[in-house]
Amino acid sequence: MTSAEEFLRSYHDARPDAASELAGRGRVTGDGRTVYEVFADRVATAKAVLDLGCGDGALLAELGSRGVAKLAGVDLSSGQLASAGRRPELAEADLRQGRAQELPFEDGEFDTVVSFMALMLMTDVEQVVAEAARVLAPGGTLAIGVGGGGREALEIFLKVARPLFAVVPEERRVPAAGDPRTRTREGLDELLTPAGFEPVAWDRMVVDFGGTPDEVWQTCHDSYYQMATLDNTHRKGLRTAFTVATRNLVTPEGRLAASACVDVAVTRLR
Repeated sequence: MTSAEEFLRSYHDARPDAASELAGRGRVTGDGRTVYEVFADRVATAKAVLDLGCGDGALLAELGSRGVAKLAGVDLSSGQLASAGRRPELAEADLRQGRAQELPFEDGEFDTVVSFMALMLMTDVEQVVAEAARVLAPGGTLAIGVGGGGREALEIFLKVARPLFAVVPEERRVPAAGDPRTRTREGLDELLTPAGFEPVAWDRMVVDFGGTPDEVWQTCHDSYYQMATLDNTHRKGLRTAFTVATRNLVTPEGRLAASACVDVAVTRLR
């Protein structure tokens, strides 16, 4: 296991529901539903789904509520898998602790593989892609969600926070993770096509996280792993700097605009 994987496992063991709670606060612009609900539409015909980096099972539970017959997930975090196992929709799901680079499933076992905000954090991504192709039946679907960056207050937060993140002592920094090719259409085609996948269909969801300044601060705080590396003094200082930087953007109704982009790539195995 890499240092990045060890960090992610430890972080999510301590905060098993953090990712789904964060996602649940937002609503997709122009739609009004959560990102999990909208993402699930991309695999509406699925009958047997494997989720790579399934976390606490929020996406699998959404798919289960839609009648998907076979649900499976793999994740590094035992804490998140325990949370997933407590979801009624996942009572019969096959949830395994492990790495997406070494999937404990049979060849062609699934008609759909999904990975939401997880592939972009994985190392040895060519091996992940090869494993996804192996467990998919011919003609199977691969659907991937990756972060596309923040807007409005989320963008301002990152500009204010970067200098603090940069001076965190080396021993406390978040280890580098992921492959930048997983974050672009061209990069994903470069990774996926040699493994037998068609060129990806690509679209973007914009997720509204606007709210009161306190609510938006909490969303910013929960969006970045690096926040766990700051001590209390730096965290308080960052909150003050963020409040000052966004003060003039608060509407008379007390609302602060904030949104994040999620890019979605869907392909099929030839």
